[in-house]
Amino acid sequence: MIKALDLFGRVLISALFFLNGIFKINNYEGTIGWMESFGLPGVLIIPAIALEIIGPILIVIGYQTRIAAAALSLFCFATAIIFHNDFADQVQLTAFLKNIALAGGFIFLVVNGAKGFCLDKK
Repeated sequence: MIKALDLFGRVLISALFFLNGIFKINNYEGTIGWMESFGLPGVLIIPAIALEIIGPILIVIGYQTRIAAAALSLFCFATAIIFHNDFADQVQLTAFLKNIALAGGFIFLVVNGAKGFCLDKK
């Protein structure tokens, strides 16, 4: 049961990032414009998309789980600080806290790795 719950948890924490990576591809120009409005170069969309698609896949299949989780944790911290720092806006504060909470979830994966149904154990 623990192995199944571990896999289920990995799927749940990964789904958001995988879908957002796909959404960024589908709205490529709009996402670049949004990033540039924060003073970031639009070219950073490429590594963001790669991380948001490859990282979750690695976590779900349980391959290099700790490395993928560490990268996504850092990504969550960075996006919270860069994009969601208007604490006067309750929506932005909530988005900031969600990113921080997700980073914490990924830190659990960094510390513990995948427990079962994973390639790391093979």
